[in-house]
Amino acid sequence: MLTGKQKRFLRSEAHHLQPLFQIGKSGLTEAILAQIDEALEARELLKVSVLQNCEEDKNEIAERIGAFKGIEVVQVIGNIIVLYRESKEKKRILLP
Repeated sequence: MLTGKQKRFLRSEAHHLQPLFQIGKSGLTEAILAQIDEALEARELLKVSVLQNCEEDKNEIAERIGAFKGIEVVQVIGNIIVLYRESKEKKRILLP
């Protein structure tokens, strides 16, 4: 579980990032979850964009991602979800 200070730090780190994944009409699938899992292992911090034609609610998508393998939802703002999970092998981000 992240503290408020850690979330604030991660939001500032994620500010300049572009979304790596887009969730569209088909919604959040197992394939997208697997790709997000792999990308978080490599990067630790990433953004996911929820497109307007997605039928699922962005907050429900964030909850489902957050329940998957210890992924932390840092922020949901607009149609962007910021995700974090500490890498097991390549720790890049040092949290305050």
